Amino acid sequence: MTGTEPPPPEERQSPQSVLRPGSTMPLGQGPGDIASRRAAALDHVRKRLLEAGATDEEVDQAVADDVLDLLAVDRLLVPSTRRYTQVQVAQGTGLPLDLLRRLWRALGFLDVADDDAVFTDMDIQAVKLFQGMLSVGAAEVDTALQLSRVIGSSMARIAEAEVVPSSMAFGGADDDNVLAAEAFTSLADATVPAMAWLLEFVWRRHVQAATRRTMLLRTRGHVSADGLDLAVGFADMVGFTLLSQHLSQEELAAVVRRFEEISHDIVTGMGGRVVKMIGDEAMFVVESVVAAARIGLGLAEAYADDELLSDVRVGLAVGPVLVHDGDYYGPTVNLAHRIVNIANPGTVLISDEFHSRLMSEAGDEFIGQPLRPRVLKDLGRVQLWWCGRSGQEADGAGWAADQRRNVRWERLAEVLRDLDDLREAGERLLSGARRSAPEPRASGDGGAEPEASAPEGAAPEGAVPPGARSGRGVEQSGRGDPEGS
Repeated sequence: MTGTEPPPPEERQSPQSVLRPGSTMPLGQGPGDIASRRAAALDHVRKRLLEAGATDEEVDQAVADDVLDLLAVDRLLVPSTRRYTQVQVAQGTGLPLDLLRRLWRALGFLDVADDDAVFTDMDIQAVKLFQGMLSVGAAEVDTALQLSRVIGSSMARIAEAEVVPSSMAFGGADDDNVLAAEAFTSLADATVPAMAWLLEFVWRRHVQAATRRTMLLRTRGHVSADGLDLAVGFADMVGFTLLSQHLSQEELAAVVRRFEEISHDIVTGMGGRVVKMIGDEAMFVVESVVAAARIGLGLAEAYADDELLSDVRVGLAVGPVLVHDGDYYGPTVNLAHRIVNIANPGTVLISDEFHSRLMSEAGDEFIGQPLRPRVLKDLGRVQLWWCGRSGQEADGAGWAADQRRNVRWERLAEVLRDLDDLREAGERLLSGARRSAPEPRASGDGGAEPEASAPEGAAPEGAVPPGARSGRGVEQSGRGDPEGS
């Protein structure tokens, strides 16, 4: 593979060294060493900024203005001096100013005034590459701008995912911009070159896979005037909203990560492609209805066995879809999404067309149970089927999922009751300590007497005995449609 090579191992820094703020000086130093640590950090940052094209005057001014960390971000991530206005970029590249503005917005960047010198030589090069694509006919203007929007939104999401949970944006625990700048500099030195290479590698792999997939679909007759003929699926995690109300942000993030991990592993492992994750919902596409059924049942079974997550419900449909900017649209997509919204927890529901093709291609591997026809919004009256593996007992109503959900609610109720008991025990201890503490007797006849402490073993006034709230639990959700539709 051609392209930028990753940095040699000897030039990379260990995670331990890059994640520690002020890594040029060990942590845990006393107050007397703060000045020397800060000086060492400033020397390190200054050296890197000078290598990136900054001047000593810029560094000194940034230190004085308490923005050295921001200067490090600007210089190390975009190592090129801001020197051009938007008008100068248009004049220098020959790209019309209006089209330049549209390109800038499409990439996801804020508008800038015509006289603001915020553009660099890197921006000039990017505009020339855009012009090159137009000149050789690789893309029309509207297509190129739409591709720019996809690139901009995708890169923005990658950047947010990379920066927000890490120490890159926050530096050390000290509210000192020099130490924060040093922490960012160390981290950026290790991650930016590697990340740039990794992004190119992943992009090349996905372009290869997408091109091969499109060519094979055309060869096998899956491409028509109506679009690609694909199986579309949605998997929705049941009870996510209610569950999120009882979890901390860290716990909720762990649930979301686990949901995405299982979805990606099963879908991609069985030949499908995850189109997008929408909170507690995953959308996927695959060429074959057989593969789609295996994915749907695999998801339902995996989440049923997972102690951290609740069950999922899956909706599957097949038919022509419109592919646009890496997403999929059309009646087939709408049908699959409507189906998942009416499915019972732990079940896989499929459209009538999906069932016909599935029984034709793999009738010995799967079974279907017809459900009563339903009228779906904007789609009319449709026949749906419960889908299961051959030999599996039909469970369109989701009884097995109900039993698992009841067990999960009981466990959660037990945890909440234990928390109540612990809180009440703590309140009793604090109240007893306050009552037993003698109050100072005031001088004179009218002085207040100290309040008598409660007898040993007696519960303080207003305290609730342990277990008195044990009946308080989490209400279990009622059953849905017994037919699962």
